[in-house]
Amino acid sequence: MTDVDAYHPLFDLSADLARMLGHAHRLVLLHHIAEGEKAVERLTELTGLSVANASQHLQGLKRAGLVQTRRDGKRVLYRLGNGPIEALLAALRSLAAYNGVQIRDLIEGSAGRSNLLESITREELLRRMQEDSIVLLDVRPADEFATGRLPGAINIPVEELERRLAELPRDKLIVAYCRGVRCVLSADALAVLRAHGWVARRFEHGFPDWLDAGLDVEDGHYNSG
Repeated sequence: MTDVDAYHPLFDLSADLARMLGHAHRLVLLHHIAEGEKAVERLTELTGLSVANASQHLQGLKRAGLVQTRRDGKRVLYRLGNGPIEALLAALRSLAAYNGVQIRDLIEGSAGRSNLLESITREELLRRMQEDSIVLLDVRPADEFATGRLPGAINIPVEELERRLAELPRDKLIVAYCRGVRCVLSADALAVLRAHGWVARRFEHGFPDWLDAGLDVEDGHYNSG
């Protein structure tokens, strides 16, 4: 066995952990569990996930050793597993925040792409929705769309957009949105749409801003209106 071969099991384990952490719902669950031991019911309230969805993610986290459980009567309580899990979560948040700043600076500072990244304000978006003069395009992954979306929005994840362009009308403005100002999925969608002749803009602030403003949303576990 060579020195390189000796490290393979550690790299394999690291890759397995990375895959387990590679889902926003699991990271959100870990974030809330890190704040203190919680039952599934409380976690569903905090995250907006269904009990079935949360339980599925929690079981995966448990198998990976990232969470542990104990029974309290009929309830199952979740806490973080052993090891430097909180440090790992903090490091991931720090890196995400750093990358987010770089992405924001890229978007705000790319004068050559200013037309491509043209945004629409919340006020104008509301007016155009009332006029029925736009098509709202949610380019987030399907599981995020299922949790909640802007009223009337259709979902085409950005990686599927080019092959599904025929689903979009050409006689209305397409307004793409994603997770907010630091999310570039809607900018990528505009690049595809405009390259193929669609008139399109992006709602820069995305779903979180819409939700924080107390505006109507559809489906999922959010209250509408």
